[in-house]
Amino acid sequence: MKDFFTKKGIRKFFLRWMVVNVVYLLIKASIDHDGKGMGSFLEPTPIFYYVTAFLFFMISWEYNDYLIYKQLKKGGLTLKNSLLIFGKTMLVLVPLTTLIYYLALFPLKDFIGIICEDPPVEFRANIFRAWLLGTAVIFINLFYFSMKQRDELTKQMDDLKREMMASQYTTLKNQISPHFLFNSLNTLTSLMYEDRDLASDFVTRLASTYRYILDNREHDLVSLQKEINFLDSYIFMMNVRHKKAVTISMDIHIDAKLYFIPTLTLQMLVENALKHNQYSKERPLQISISNIQGDALVVKNNLQKRVKPEETTQMGLQNIKKRYAYYTNKQVLVREEEAYFEVIIPLLESDAMKTNLKAIS
Repeated sequence: MKDFFTKKGIRKFFLRWMVVNVVYLLIKASIDHDGKGMGSFLEPTPIFYYVTAFLFFMISWEYNDYLIYKQLKKGGLTLKNSLLIFGKTMLVLVPLTTLIYYLALFPLKDFIGIICEDPPVEFRANIFRAWLLGTAVIFINLFYFSMKQRDELTKQMDDLKREMMASQYTTLKNQISPHFLFNSLNTLTSLMYEDRDLASDFVTRLASTYRYILDNREHDLVSLQKEINFLDSYIFMMNVRHKKAVTISMDIHIDAKLYFIPTLTLQMLVENALKHNQYSKERPLQISISNIQGDALVVKNNLQKRVKPEETTQMGLQNIKKRYAYYTNKQVLVREEEAYFEVIIPLLESDAMKTNLKAIS
């Protein structure tokens, strides 16, 4: 009720009042042929019909609004719950109109002063007209809110797309960080004196890693096969750098060419495990990557947190979740137990490459 006295509430009331007036005048013009003109508006019969028309319109409209807002808070409008809202509104409107018109045209007809030659016929015509107009009002209202909901979802998707595109370059640039390049060059320097063949292989893998980044800097999705090929080079360099302190294994038994994931997702998750855990030859960090049929990938590591953990903002995981949210309703799941930490990421099919909006069920 407090919303009624706001600027928006008053504007809504006057808009609906004008609709009532227009509908009433159109109906009166179509059925009133007595030639009395504007003077007939002051008689009991037109006053009664105007008041009841205003009452029925406002009650059904406001109650329909209440049901719609209640449903929107629960999740949104669908065909099923829209029909349910229509039914609930009519359950109020039908008995209300039937009762009022019955009382006015039969027991209270003379008291109100309604002029009516055939009450039964007039009663049927009145309730039929009220139900028809009520149905039209309710469906128009539901259509309005459905379009408004669609526009809001479209805006959210556009905002998410802009946010994703803005973060895309930052992700690609920061996840293979300058620290990684610096550490790789240090490792390479040592290898040149210890094992030149391994150093040559290391340079090839390092070049392959950055080639992958350059080739895919404008693509947010890549095939799982490409990501695995890139990760092979990344894992090779991690094994050379950390020797037996880190073991990274992949156990993927699906056709990787058929599935897609956001670029650098696997590398980001591996780097996240390295960042937040301590590891040594005596207590190696074990990271495994496997598939759950054709539905998802699991990146799992044993948990041995650093004594002085780095401050975490969870930006990496949040970034992955936001990028997935653009393409699918499937969730990125994060699970931490006493002995291990794992992240489950959905596998996307080829149609995700063409998707601009999430599927809305």
